[in-house]
Amino acid sequence: MTKTGFGVDVGGSGVKGGVVDLETGELVGDRIKLLTPQPSTPEAVAETVAEIIRQAEWDGPVGITLPSVVTGGVARSAANIDKHWIGTDARALFADALGGRLVTVLNDADAAGIAEDALGAGKDAKGVVILLTFGTGIGSAILHNGVLLPNTEFGHMEVDGKEAEHRAASSVKEKKDLSYKEWAAEVTRVLTRFENLLWPDLFIAGGGISRKHEKWIPHLTNRTPVVPAALLNTAGIVGAALAVETGIAP
Repeated sequence: MTKTGFGVDVGGSGVKGGVVDLETGELVGDRIKLLTPQPSTPEAVAETVAEIIRQAEWDGPVGITLPSVVTGGVARSAANIDKHWIGTDARALFADALGGRLVTVLNDADAAGIAEDALGAGKDAKGVVILLTFGTGIGSAILHNGVLLPNTEFGHMEVDGKEAEHRAASSVKEKKDLSYKEWAAEVTRVLTRFENLLWPDLFIAGGGISRKHEKWIPHLTNRTPVVPAALLNTAGIVGAALAVETGIAP
């Protein structure tokens, strides 16, 4: 019998959820997506998550991602969501909105990292795996033999006088109108700094630009292998479902 879980991925523009096959990482049935309420206050988002659960007719535990550092179930930052999230006990809020059921809340990049490491591009990797999501900024997750070190913010690490994401986010490529080769040179600078500090065995590149990986990954010259993410749009949902199933609770 297929083991399933439920994950919800809260973003700045949309809240997505679905039932996940925990052995394959595939969604069982349709993904449900609702617009993120504006303003995206904790109470409004909690109601949106509850509506997704109602539509899915799911009555089990739920894993939920936030674009936030999360420690002890409490949101400590707020990227692309209302600043009232900062200091909110997100785990208690969602548990209450969902009738007191078991809830895990974690950072969105951490959830994607869990999913890619367990069931995606890193499923056969051993040692240290780092997921980097290239978008407006750079999100990050690091795992060692499948164990997450939560809430890394490698995008804010200084690289040659600038934060890493100010050098190599995909938004920088667009803003500066860089070619893929030019942008890859900046990504190489960032990856080289990360690998000299952390000595990973594998980098996984996520974010929308990873869909065009053949245009830029071949231009990278750092020593650690870099592979494109495999799960893409569903990684947050899958990772959240895995987190609540396995008891990961940052």
